[in-house]
Amino acid sequence: MQENLKLDAIIIGGSYAGLSAAMALGRALRKVLVIDYGRPCNRQTPHSHNFLTHDGEVPALIAAKAKQQVEQYPTIQFLNANVVEARQADNSFQIITQEENVYSAKKLLFATGLKDIMPAISGFEACWGKSILHCPYCHGYEVKQQRTGILANGDMGYELIKLIDNWTSDLILFTNGPSSLTAEQMSVISKHKIPVIEKPIDFLHHDQGYIEQIVFSDYSTYDVTALYARPAFEQHCHLPIALGCELTEQGLLKIDAFQRTTVKGVFAAGDNASLFRSVSMAVAAGTFAGVALNKELIDEQFLYKKMFIETI
Repeated sequence: MQENLKLDAIIIGGSYAGLSAAMALGRALRKVLVIDYGRPCNRQTPHSHNFLTHDGEVPALIAAKAKQQVEQYPTIQFLNANVVEARQADNSFQIITQEENVYSAKKLLFATGLKDIMPAISGFEACWGKSILHCPYCHGYEVKQQRTGILANGDMGYELIKLIDNWTSDLILFTNGPSSLTAEQMSVISKHKIPVIEKPIDFLHHDQGYIEQIVFSDYSTYDVTALYARPAFEQHCHLPIALGCELTEQGLLKIDAFQRTTVKGVFAAGDNASLFRSVSMAVAAGTFAGVALNKELIDEQFLYKKMFIETI
C-alpha cells in the first residue's frame, strides 16, 4: 500500500470539470492528486460545440490540451487508476484504488460524470453521441433543417418537440410503443403537423454510428438523419453515495451554491451534479469548485493559525 498524507485535495475524475478544478487549485499552490482512468461519457462524440475558442474541436483533444496545461503546475499529480473505496478518517479522506494503494487528503472533489443507460434498441449505443443527440445547443446547428426524429414519450416528448422545432421543420416523434401524450398535447402537435409514430422500434440502421433508418417491429422503416433522445442515467461513480452524499430527485449529486455536497469537505462538479451537460458548463463548474474548495481550506487554515498564535 501507498499513502500520501500531505495532499490538500484529491480530484476523482480527470476530464473537463476535474482538470479545470485542478488548474484553479494548482494556481492556488495546492497539492492535488487527480485520479482518472480515461472513460469520459462523450468519448464517441466527434466534435464539441458551443465552447468559445474550441468550437468544433474533438473532445479528446480539448481534454489532452487541458491536461498538458495543468501538468505545468508542479503541485498537481496525476494517477491513472480506478478508485474502489472512499472513507473519512480524522479530518481527512482516504481513497483506495483497485491496486490497494491508499491516498489521503483534506478535501475530495468528485468530477465523475454520469453513466447513460442505453435503451434495448440495437444500434442505439453505436449512434449515441454521433447521430443520436442529447443537446441541440451542442449539436443542433450541425443537423439544422434535416429530417430529425425524437425518441421520447409523454411530457418529455412534448417538451423536446417544442425545443427541437427551433432547429428543424422536418420533425417526427417516435414513442416506441403506445403514446402517453395527453389529448391537449396531441392537439398542439397535430396543429404543427408533426407526425407521432407509436410503433415499437426493432433496431436502428446506421453507417458507423450515423443513423439512416429506424426499423420497426413490423419491418416498416422511417428515414432520419438525426435522432434526439434523453436516456436514463445513473451516477458513474457511487463512492459519493457511499460517503453519505445525498442525491436530488433527478439522481444528481446535491450541491449548494459553492459546489459543496451534503458531506462536509466533499465537493462535486460537472455532469454528476448538473442537468447542463456540456463541455463549457463542466469547465465553468470545475473552476468554481476549485475556487470554493480552496476558500474552504483558507478559512480552516487561517482559523488554525489564529488559535495557534493565541496559545503562545
